[in-house]
Amino acid sequence: MNTLGFMISEAELMEAVAGFFWPFFRIGAFMMTVPVIGTQLVSPRIRIGLTAAMAIAVSSALPAPPVTDLMSPAAWVVVAEQILIGISMGFIVQLMFQIFILAGQIIAMQMGLGFASMVDPANGINVPIISQFYLMLTTLIYLSLNGHLVAIEVLVESFYVLPVSTVWHFDQLMRIVSLGSWMFASAVFVSLPAVSAILIINFAFGVMTRAAPQLNIFSLGFPFTMLMGLIIMMFGLSGFLPQYHALVSDCLMMLRDIFNTPV
Repeated sequence: MNTLGFMISEAELMEAVAGFFWPFFRIGAFMMTVPVIGTQLVSPRIRIGLTAAMAIAVSSALPAPPVTDLMSPAAWVVVAEQILIGISMGFIVQLMFQIFILAGQIIAMQMGLGFASMVDPANGINVPIISQFYLMLTTLIYLSLNGHLVAIEVLVESFYVLPVSTVWHFDQLMRIVSLGSWMFASAVFVSLPAVSAILIINFAFGVMTRAAPQLNIFSLGFPFTMLMGLIIMMFGLSGFLPQYHALVSDCLMMLRDIFNTPV
């Protein structure tokens, strides 16, 4: 009995702990994989603190969790399922960012800047400088349009349409795996204007080399291709925002279809 004169049973205590315990793992897995928040730029302590704060904020408004002994094997199965759902949702949003990184790599290889790479501070790997430019531009647009808040809203709504007690089917996981084709196709679509223009330039240099064999293609063609590639990218920025909106809409639609989450 506590100082207020009422007694808390063990079942009520376990239910209160479970109400925080289950959402914590799904939200935490999402925070570890979602862009911007889940990168190396954000300290793990900050991510854990955000996860705990969100779990406390939403736990009272979520559907009642299943009554399961937290130390039983069934509880660990539920934990693994919540982690898998959170990672999957963050992975889908991450794929949208990887589209622009892959598009930058394709453009860089075509214009001869594939060797010019720098360390990506978010992922800790070397990427072409064109990819880094597209990643920074995508991140700024993502934050300015409150994309991170939309992603968190979709995560919270997933608890209503995909409660903790719901069994996640294997076909949903296979649909996430199949999104790799969407990522590669979208990257080709984003880079297609620049790649087509550079291909025409290379074709023109090939014709010039056949017409004038004494022309040194290595001393003239590579600098000109790089210059024209940068100019084409500059003019292509006018259509970057519509492409971003279309890809974000596709990403949110896939989140809704796979997790049955209203967007």
